Amino acid sequence: MNRTALILAYAILGVCLLTGASKPAIAAPEVGPWGLYLNYVDRSIQPGDDFFRYSNGEWLKTAEIPSDRSSAGAGFEMVIRNEERMKEIVADLHSRQDLSLEEQKLLDLYDAFTDQQHIESLGMKAASKDLERIASIKTREEAARLMGDPSLRLRGPVLAVIGVDDKHPDRYTVFLTQSGLGMPDRDYYLRDDKNLATTRDAYKKYLAQMLGLAGVKDAAARAARIYAVEHDIAVASWPAADRRDADKIYNPMTLPELVKFAPGFPWTAYFEALGIPVKSPAGERGVIVSEKSAFPAIAKAFGATPVAVWRDYLTVRYLSAFAASLPRAVDDAEFAFAGTVIQGRTAQLDRTTRGARLVDAQMGEALGKIYVRKYFPPEAKAKIQALVRNLLLAFEEDLKTMTWMTDATRAQALDKLHRFTVKVGYPDEWRDYSALSIDRNDLIGSVKNAAAFEWNRNLTRLDGAVDRAEWGMTPPTVNAYNNSSFNEIVFPAGILQPPQFDASADDAVNYGGIGAVIGHEISHGFDDQGSKYDGLGVLRNWWTDADRKGFDERTSALAAQYDGYEGLPGLHVNGKLTLGENIADLAGLVVAHRAYQISLSGKEAPVLDGLTGDQRFYLAFGQSWRSKTRDGAQRQRILSNPHSPPEFRVNGVVRNDDGWYAAFPDIKPESRYYLAPDRRIRLW
Repeated sequence: MNRTALILAYAILGVCLLTGASKPAIAAPEVGPWGLYLNYVDRSIQPGDDFFRYSNGEWLKTAEIPSDRSSAGAGFEMVIRNEERMKEIVADLHSRQDLSLEEQKLLDLYDAFTDQQHIESLGMKAASKDLERIASIKTREEAARLMGDPSLRLRGPVLAVIGVDDKHPDRYTVFLTQSGLGMPDRDYYLRDDKNLATTRDAYKKYLAQMLGLAGVKDAAARAARIYAVEHDIAVASWPAADRRDADKIYNPMTLPELVKFAPGFPWTAYFEALGIPVKSPAGERGVIVSEKSAFPAIAKAFGATPVAVWRDYLTVRYLSAFAASLPRAVDDAEFAFAGTVIQGRTAQLDRTTRGARLVDAQMGEALGKIYVRKYFPPEAKAKIQALVRNLLLAFEEDLKTMTWMTDATRAQALDKLHRFTVKVGYPDEWRDYSALSIDRNDLIGSVKNAAAFEWNRNLTRLDGAVDRAEWGMTPPTVNAYNNSSFNEIVFPAGILQPPQFDASADDAVNYGGIGAVIGHEISHGFDDQGSKYDGLGVLRNWWTDADRKGFDERTSALAAQYDGYEGLPGLHVNGKLTLGENIADLAGLVVAHRAYQISLSGKEAPVLDGLTGDQRFYLAFGQSWRSKTRDGAQRQRILSNPHSPPEFRVNGVVRNDDGWYAAFPDIKPESRYYLAPDRRIRLW
């Protein structure tokens, strides 16, 4: 994926779906024979007053978030279904005697993780060598080397990533981005907010607790020094909204130039640990610095911080990174802060579910190979491909009739659309895990090997040809993404299931569900940042100045709308941070509706249970975002996530869509979410 995707996980559902409900939050939903949950509709609410609650209100009244999850809802139920499927795959592997070497590695990794008794019997012995390495650090160069160790990936104040060069998508390069914070975002350190002040206090106690678990004396005072350096990093760091700007975060320089630009950090030692040659075939190694103005200050903070503080910092980072592979005392301490304080959960996920997630994260294509054979039939792939074709056709018709765009820009936009690559379900070629070593009796060693394997897989390609067949998500993933550098849209098999997609459902429901997802990903290619990349995936301006100015005025107006939405009392959505996703939500829905109309071939859609085709389409969209979220997780999303809360991914979108007003004629000027025609944001 391009750098914006690498840094912010730039995809439709994002991290929000990875903390789903462990079981449906209410019993036996009554799904209509054509795909909608009619018993979820709250008819006491007018569609124009709150379409999110009109679509889902009866469910919201009774839904409960399980103690081990931060949210419940439609996407979360899909995640749970996939977790159960992955566990079924593991159970089947346990029952077989004819496992391939790759399948045996999958099983060994899962068994090593779920063998809690063995983990407890080892105690801290499994981590002793790594902790001794950290404790023996005497210089900042040694600290930087540990931060760069590919098997540890402890994420110091900077983070190196190998990815596709935004302006030269035929080659890989090294990206450097700000990192180093133990809380989710700089605002957790800097924002004047009562809830965040409480979180800061809890974090300081967590730091001390983790140091204590490592046998460190005077833990509270030493934790305070760790917090102080993280606070300095937070002050230097860019806000999340600024990190979305593809132009601002493209700052190429050579390694010698970086050393001069940001002295204080041992760059040579860091790169040597990563295994990145200081020379490339073209000469000096080039890097792309993301948050350019932050780097001198971050490097200065690194150089001004005593080595003893970096030892303690890395000790906590290590225990945090490997908590799930260590005894319960460490795992529970990590969860108490990251799971309970940050997200509001009161119970850990069961070990078997976490084990399934681990094998998906570390050997996802080996697992995915089995997953698609069992759960993703060819007919499902064919139907999705047909839906995608209709969405692309609808977008093309829109581009051809766009009144606010000149012919010069239109020609470039059409060229980009015609060059779109579509990936559905799973890769054509599967990843080779033969070089990955997994030991059933060494969980930490296996997890470290997996981290090093993935890093080295990218490292060996650094000066070679770009692999455009590569996937950035595993087949079981409930998500999708647009990769601007490859000009592609990708839909893993995991998201192609009810309620997003059901091959036997009414077309209106499928277009309102998965159709809006497809439209969303297409539209990312034309959002405020994706529109900066051309049909070949090159970051360059292909717009006329007048067209770009007009587009930016429209998107700024959309950002202003979202600034007005309050996700929690006193905490508003950040319209600039969420702009790309909001553009894609709006344009995706409009294009999906147009594609649905195309699919009817001029015929009238049938009325089902008193609902027209258009009404079913919009209800399916509203129900696809059915969700209830804990306050902690909601706060984390608003402060650091480029996706708006689900409520506004529905209400903030439909109010700008002329088709919604036509489908529900009772929406009047006095309705809460009504917008006069001249105030509706029309993009694509």
